[in-house]
Amino acid sequence: MKYTKAHLERIVFAQLDNIEAMNDLLITVKAQTEMIQKANKILEKEVEKFKVKKYEFVGRKKRGMKTF
Repeated sequence: MKYTKAHLERIVFAQLDNIEAMNDLLITVKAQTEMIQKANKILEKEVEKFKVKKYEFVGRKKRGMKTF
């Protein structure tokens, strides 16, 4: 099949439109990613407030035993 100049121009412009649409989507995804990262940082700070500190249980010393 042979393409005319008009056919090729339509194909090229269609590809250009698709590339521009993909660029718009990438910009949107980048903005969403930045918002998610910001929200994650805020959430991490909030979660740190509720962390429970774990303490080791230290038993009573028995009389007469030496500890090193």
